[in-house]
Amino acid sequence: MRVLHLDTNHPLLIEQLTALGLQNDEDYSSPNEEVLQKIHAYDGIIIRSRLTIDRPFLDKATQLKFIGRVGAGLENIDVAYAQEKGVFLAAAPEGNRNAVGEHTLGMLLSLFNQLNKADEEVRQGKWDREGNRGTELDGKTVGIIGYGNAGKAFAKKLRGFDVETICYDILEGVGNIDARQVDLMELQQKSDVISLHVPQTKDTMGMINKRFINAFQKPFWLLNTARGKCVVTQDLVSALDTGQILGAGLDVLEYEKKSFEHMFQNVGGKKQLPEAFQYLTSSNKVLLSPHVAGWTIESKKKLAQTIVDKIKAEFY
Repeated sequence: MRVLHLDTNHPLLIEQLTALGLQNDEDYSSPNEEVLQKIHAYDGIIIRSRLTIDRPFLDKATQLKFIGRVGAGLENIDVAYAQEKGVFLAAAPEGNRNAVGEHTLGMLLSLFNQLNKADEEVRQGKWDREGNRGTELDGKTVGIIGYGNAGKAFAKKLRGFDVETICYDILEGVGNIDARQVDLMELQQKSDVISLHVPQTKDTMGMINKRFINAFQKPFWLLNTARGKCVVTQDLVSALDTGQILGAGLDVLEYEKKSFEHMFQNVGGKKQLPEAFQYLTSSNKVLLSPHVAGWTIESKKKLAQTIVDKIKAEFY
């Protein structure tokens, strides 16, 4: 079988697929149009996020047997159409779940202790102890929305704290020793912290909106290490402004795309930043990172190994 690699990954992926007898070709720069002209010759595709595998792409890939997406989700692939064509899909949520769990916990503790604000002030010569008085995690209720690989990993990290951990998921029976599964009403009544760990689907896009936020019985902190489009940024900003949301740790953004940096370039003497995003960047109640929750040295290797293992189990 011939495999086309469209994104760079850990070298073990190509090494181990070669050992299985697969021919591995690499193309990390050709635009979609050029890839479409040759994709008919390939049995497999390895990709992260560089291209979208949509219906026209799949129609051109007449020999395609599998797609390995080196990441947690499959949102850049037309999953239903691929399955209709009998294409095996392999994602790797197991590969970066620990990294996501650690990053989420780090964001939460940083927010509670105002570490980003305190660090910036000390560097500027300001020594404000009272203004940086922290909040303890012990005694709080942490609500996890989406209790799959990443959600479970975060719950596991909370074991060492005196917290109540609850989870909400569209699937029944996913709760475990680390988190008790509850309905949405109980989650919104009890939670002091909400951590989002859902895939991007038509049902989850925009799910954290004004109506959802206003249903909570008390102010809460929000963590999003899932997908940016699951949160309506303007509604988040409004809730931060009123105090309904006490703080937010955002590893992903609604504005996240290849041209993200362009928003910071001056056009006609002005930056092209959306107003809501300007609020996030200027607020000391918000902690931002560039979609790196699952992006560790260790997870790079684990993600690649997971894809190899799934391909091997399916075809060998």
